[in-house]
Amino acid sequence: METTTPETKYWYERIPHAVTMLFMIIVFVTLLTYIIPAGEFKRVLIEGRNRVIPGSYGIIPSTPIGFLDMFKAIPLGFKAAIEVMFVVFSGGIMFGVMEETKAIENAVGTFVQKIGREKKYLAVIIMTFIYGALGVFVGYEHNIAMIPIAAVVSLALGGDLVLAAGISVGAVTIGFGLSPINPYTVGIGHKIAELPLFSGALLRSILCFSALSIMAYYNVRYLKRISKNSDRSLGKGLNEDGIVLSKPLSDYTISINNWLVVGAFAVGLAAILYGVFNWNWYINEISAVFLMVALATGIISGMKATRISETVLKAVAYVAPGAFMVGFATTIKVLMEMGHISDTISFHLSEVLKELPLYLSAVGMSISQSVINFFIPSGSGQALATLPVMLPLGEVIGLTRQTTILAFQIGDGISNLMNPTLGGLIAMLSMCRVPLDRWFRFIFPVTITIFILSAITLIIAVAIGYN
Repeated sequence: METTTPETKYWYERIPHAVTMLFMIIVFVTLLTYIIPAGEFKRVLIEGRNRVIPGSYGIIPSTPIGFLDMFKAIPLGFKAAIEVMFVVFSGGIMFGVMEETKAIENAVGTFVQKIGREKKYLAVIIMTFIYGALGVFVGYEHNIAMIPIAAVVSLALGGDLVLAAGISVGAVTIGFGLSPINPYTVGIGHKIAELPLFSGALLRSILCFSALSIMAYYNVRYLKRISKNSDRSLGKGLNEDGIVLSKPLSDYTISINNWLVVGAFAVGLAAILYGVFNWNWYINEISAVFLMVALATGIISGMKATRISETVLKAVAYVAPGAFMVGFATTIKVLMEMGHISDTISFHLSEVLKELPLYLSAVGMSISQSVINFFIPSGSGQALATLPVMLPLGEVIGLTRQTTILAFQIGDGISNLMNPTLGGLIAMLSMCRVPLDRWFRFIFPVTITIFILSAITLIIAVAIGYN
């Protein structure tokens, strides 16, 4: 009698579907409101921002979340995330119309034709650093318009959509999270700590470049692996409609009309960057520009109103799952606010750090910030909530203020690679059509490797009295 043994599964292959995973977290956070006491720090309004007052933590009456309220938090999460959800829709609409004109496909096909597929590994490295630079200098959600381009290029080079996410989402997240000039983490941190703005940039720059190098190495390694054996691709079965090249490379050329469409996109991107840096534009303004570019490219390419309308609805259908995940993930943030347990977690984590040896305390502070980042995914919000507590604590245990801010930046920035509550991450993954569970399988070893590198950097910072 012939017997069969079940196929052995790796741990990462047992990661549940993204919707299942987020619902499990929602249930877990709801249960935490019955276990963790509610508490709050007192806050003071300084320059329009609420800043925590150190030593002001106190217990308040618990507000455990009931069964009905847990499900009520879901629509409230969608309400809170509406701006990020719509930027996903508007970005999808813009690229849907641009894809319909074939401008992106022709531009990418011509680009790959010029460089040749034999240089695909070099192209992956260069693109990883380009997207990393966008994260360093431009920001996070501001780069959402650039993500689908990586998808088209990755497929043209023989990669898959997961590689596209590694090139774009991974690099942007690392670049932004470890940027030596990040205004939301380092900038606010230096202001709270009363240090020169963006001081200590050399060590941060070395760390950021090294982390991006690790990301580039993993991207190339993954492309080599799936090139040898396509069955090892994590992108198998993902929807590639409209972004895969439809003809041989030798057939690609760029028409004048294509150049006009690409020019309209470039003008829109320039307008966004100017608005971000000069007029404090954010999500809603970016969404508006995306829609304007979509309309302009449709008109330039001679598309009739009916065709534009049909293209818009088709594009919305592609990005709707990602937009849904953004709202669903924001439910977790809503539950934390309803249960009033975020400050309690921050307070007790800071108390634990007092008992650690000096070198371990720096690494432990970074780990604690990673935990807090799950509950407070906003970099600026986390800085204002935790640094007024962590900075005095760091000085008590012997850490310089610069080292404390570095530990905060590392904890916030690296954990963003795997933070299911970060709307921007889920939004950008949706632009690559990559589900959260497959992203976790790909990015987990990268995250661990970069965190080990960062821990070594923190130990060096303590040893040299980084200031």
